[in-house]
Amino acid sequence: MKYLCVLIWSMPLLVLGQLSLDPIFSDHMVFQQGQKITVWGKAIPGMTIAGMMQHDQQSTFVQPDSSWLLHFASLTASARPYSITISTQGQSIQMNDILIGDLWLCLGQSNMEWPMVKELHYKEAVSMSDQPLLRFYNPNYTGKGIYNTPFNDSIIQRLQKGPFYQGVWQVSDSNTIKQMSAVAYYFGKELLLDQGIPIGLIQLSIGGAPLETLIDREVMKAAPQFTSKIKADWLHNPSLPVWIKERAVQNLGDVNPLGADNDLAHPFAPGFAFDRGLKSFVPLPIKGVIFYQGESNAQEQDRVAEYADLFKLMVRDYRRQWHQPSLPFYYVQLSSIDTTRYKSQCWPAFREEQRKILSTVDHTGMAVSSDVGAKDDVHPTDKKTVGHRLALQALKNSYHKRIVADGPLVKKAKYHRGKTTITFHYPIRVLATSDQKPLRGFSIDPHKETTALIHHRKVIIPGMSKPDYIYYAWQPYSTANLTNDLGLPASTFKIKVK
Repeated sequence: MKYLCVLIWSMPLLVLGQLSLDPIFSDHMVFQQGQKITVWGKAIPGMTIAGMMQHDQQSTFVQPDSSWLLHFASLTASARPYSITISTQGQSIQMNDILIGDLWLCLGQSNMEWPMVKELHYKEAVSMSDQPLLRFYNPNYTGKGIYNTPFNDSIIQRLQKGPFYQGVWQVSDSNTIKQMSAVAYYFGKELLLDQGIPIGLIQLSIGGAPLETLIDREVMKAAPQFTSKIKADWLHNPSLPVWIKERAVQNLGDVNPLGADNDLAHPFAPGFAFDRGLKSFVPLPIKGVIFYQGESNAQEQDRVAEYADLFKLMVRDYRRQWHQPSLPFYYVQLSSIDTTRYKSQCWPAFREEQRKILSTVDHTGMAVSSDVGAKDDVHPTDKKTVGHRLALQALKNSYHKRIVADGPLVKKAKYHRGKTTITFHYPIRVLATSDQKPLRGFSIDPHKETTALIHHRKVIIPGMSKPDYIYYAWQPYSTANLTNDLGLPASTFKIKVK
């Protein structure tokens, strides 16, 4: 049962609908430790709303727009279950089994959404999935799983007016993890086992989603570089990724059912997921964000070239909206795939743009995944490795553990007397290869691999003349094998030789 409601059943429907909570609130929820506990919902304007959490009593009035919001005092992380009761005249709603811990927002497209039941290590994981302190909100969304076919009238109506996300909080066990994001599950479980506090995961990923749908429309409209993305006729807008428009036409036909004045008719439309979904979660304090998105923005060079700036715009706005200037963002660098069945020609350049974000946006971390890609599938099934690498970023940067979270990240390349020497951040003691075989993946042009040798913490490329650039892992499907001595892989890069 989602909540325990005490109602007088003979009341007319209007009265029964006086008090409601936002859909994010239900039994088994996790609230963020060290932050005010915020609960909100709807009721009849002017009514008094009373709230009780342990001995903390709060009250407020319902606003003219029917909204209300209560703040309870912050609490430290604890496995002790709490109850929250919200009451008004003749009606009461109670949430039970509430925990205080760390709350992470999980965003992206299908590789973040990818469920545990399809994950490579699922059979092993399911036997250890009973984790009462690991909770997740993993809702369905309107239009989920509908490909290559038109939306029916019911879906169109829900996209226009209904809630986009529908779900309840769940406790991790062998049944509930089946449809949970595998990346998020492995990430959350590792934090739980390391920190020993409740971990909550809000998983709002949308299969196929472009970055544009996850950003506030007004923010894009106010940014001169991206104003062109906000046009009524988005299905024919050249500033948006081609693939997402093709998919939307399959679902909507060639005419937007909401017309020229309102183009929020599809989960891929600019600003849709934020405005109709994410925005309602903003009053809820969170620990940070994990993010796995990019495939839909990586098929055309124009979209690749703008991605880092668009990502920065999103991060900056989320931090503003959540009132958390240092809100951590830990993201996954795109994996590897061949171009035979997928338009991945631009993926090396895209991975390079993602690497550059690390030096331009603070409080970020990147999990490299090019070594666990699937040559002929855009959905690699090893999500355990990806979740682990995201967890390393959080444990180092958010929980301040003295660990290494990154593989080698290129620092500089310098030519001198017939050889180019490449140095790295995070080499640890020495550089290594993932398979103990000779080094692979280096080139002096985008196409032809060249000899490269490991020399302690550096890579040496012999050559009589100075190259313009050094490339690493510059293929859509990469077999490059450079790691640090902990086995964490190096990122794709392109660097100017000095």
